[in-house]
Amino acid sequence: MQAVLITGGSGLIGSVLSEKLLNRGYQVFHLSRSTSNSNSIKIYKWDYHSSFIDPEAIQKADFIIHLAGESLVQKRWTKKQKLSIIESRVKTTDLLFKEVKKQNKKLKAFIAASGVGYYGAINSDDIATEENQYHNDFLGNVCLQWEKSAEPFNELGIRTVALRTGMVLSSKGGALSKLLPTFKWGIGSAIGSGQQNVSWIHIDDLCEMYIKAIEDDKMQGPYNAVAPEQVSNFKFSKMLANSLKKSFWMPNIPGVILKLMLGEMSIMLLKGSRVSSEKIEETGFSFSFPTIKSALQNLIEK
Repeated sequence: MQAVLITGGSGLIGSVLSEKLLNRGYQVFHLSRSTSNSNSIKIYKWDYHSSFIDPEAIQKADFIIHLAGESLVQKRWTKKQKLSIIESRVKTTDLLFKEVKKQNKKLKAFIAASGVGYYGAINSDDIATEENQYHNDFLGNVCLQWEKSAEPFNELGIRTVALRTGMVLSSKGGALSKLLPTFKWGIGSAIGSGQQNVSWIHIDDLCEMYIKAIEDDKMQGPYNAVAPEQVSNFKFSKMLANSLKKSFWMPNIPGVILKLMLGEMSIMLLKGSRVSSEKIEETGFSFSFPTIKSALQNLIEK
């Protein structure tokens, strides 16, 4: 039985991924600052602030999936919060690497989250591929440092994969759960110009992509974890209203209001790059929900 160690395992993605892995016969462990164990998953303690990690977690792991990181949307982007967002990703990766190196642990793969923010919070008709350079803004720098912090695993001969993830659609949390109330009331609307792209992925497809990264030893380097269909914010919003059988008549929310409410963080809503899924599809990965219509219908039925 192969063992998968997951950081951020109790989060939106980690909890669904853990369940899928258990159902497929994998042994699953979590690393967490809290050690209250569930019935099926043993939790090991770690804390990057004090550079502590339970060595047994690394000893038992065949694969590490690194999802942990401060939420991008939990707090306003003050200078302090920006530093916390970066350190929670970079320092945790560094802590994992140091323990793996210390134990001379021969992991089968190190698979880490990243984001489509790598390509920047910009509106562009160009379709970004994994060959694109990072965009020099806050989100681009977060993703660049995040991915660079995992590069030392390559030097140990460990296969390393980064999944540059778009907006994750789930019925259990995330962006969709925040949007649903207003759209159910029939007062949902597009944001800003509505023309900015929304790079998205159904949570089931994302978790299947992580499992693909475990099982396909040819996967190496960055992959865009986004659905094939490109949609604007306006189209996404209209499709959400249609899926709920609600009218879509409200005027767009002015960008200036979001800027006043959220500050710099508003760029995550007001701007968005078009991102290609071609590379992951070339591995043979097949999306269960390739269109926004199929994804929303599935999630709203739940």
